[in-house]
Amino acid sequence: MKRLLRISLALVAALGAFAAQAQDVKAGEKKIAMCIGCHGIPGYQASFPEVHKVPMIAGQNAKYIVAALQAYAKGERKHPTMQGIAGSLSDADMANIAAYYEQQAKLPAVPETIPDAPANVAELVKKGACVSCHGANFSKPIDPSYPKLAGQHGDYLAVALKAYKTENSHTVGRGNAIMAGQVKQFSNAELKVIASYIATLPTELATVPQSKFR
Repeated sequence: MKRLLRISLALVAALGAFAAQAQDVKAGEKKIAMCIGCHGIPGYQASFPEVHKVPMIAGQNAKYIVAALQAYAKGERKHPTMQGIAGSLSDADMANIAAYYEQQAKLPAVPETIPDAPANVAELVKKGACVSCHGANFSKPIDPSYPKLAGQHGDYLAVALKAYKTENSHTVGRGNAIMAGQVKQFSNAELKVIASYIATLPTELATVPQSKFR
């Protein structure tokens, strides 16, 4: 019983430490110098693995940002630039950066429901079971380790979805078995249709302009 109590207390302490890290927004702000060159410029476009707008991360779930950074650091997500940046961060750095970006955008909450999608799009979304994880409005995922998608750049979403289909590449790909199983049902053209639709939805995400000179 005493051993179980010690384990329980240790878990509580660990969770408390993570929560404390995740609340350290000011520490996160001091660590974003490598982020703002891409994520702090509205409309900025990346050229790898194809030309697309850099994703909006202001207002994104902190737990998801941490999960994404950890995936890059472990090589589960393959992207040379992001892997290099994530690999240089400690767990505390990731938590603090994520906390900073989660609170950076102060947009109104989106409606709980959204207008019905066109029939062809609705069929694709249903086939992919998208709302079962990402929420009926694509802004309230069932777990905060999943991303808010509504209003995200459509060209980025299309590239991200295709990455789950990519195999045997050292520089491109995402290693999530659930997402891989879902997207492999679709052609790239169908994935683009889904991405373009999600991009039109009301969003809680933004790119907040930031100066490179800090």
